[in-house]
Amino acid sequence: MSSLASPPRPVAAHAIYALLNPIPFGCFVAALVFDIVYLRSGVMQWAKGAAWLLAIGLVFAVVPRLLNLARVWFTARHLATRTDRFDFWLNLFAIVAAILNSFVHSRDAYAIVPAGLWLSVLTVILLCIGAVVVAVQGIRQGNTGHE
Repeated sequence: MSSLASPPRPVAAHAIYALLNPIPFGCFVAALVFDIVYLRSGVMQWAKGAAWLLAIGLVFAVVPRLLNLARVWFTARHLATRTDRFDFWLNLFAIVAAILNSFVHSRDAYAIVPAGLWLSVLTVILLCIGAVVVAVQGIRQGNTGHE
């Protein structure tokens, strides 16, 4: 019988990753909500708020992505699953979309629609797909709660 246990992680790196990884997702979802509200209302403060949320999300996305990079491609690359690599690439593409979205949001508030909204949607969808894939893998391995 083969064990499908998840690869071992250093405790400190896992704790930092678990602490910081949800912050960018929350910021990017909030930026999407702000973009939708701006589209409906036309009040420029919503667009500026979305730009700030994107910037904060990108700042907090750096450390978890670097830890994930090290785990998936360097330190435990022989233990990393296809799901880990898929999640890494989805998160990387989401970060690239968020960076492009930050450039779009740096323009005049009236110039961010519809490109800013579509990039926000793309960022959130990529992150959601990655989270669902990892959750499904965890359920298949019997990890239904916190470690």
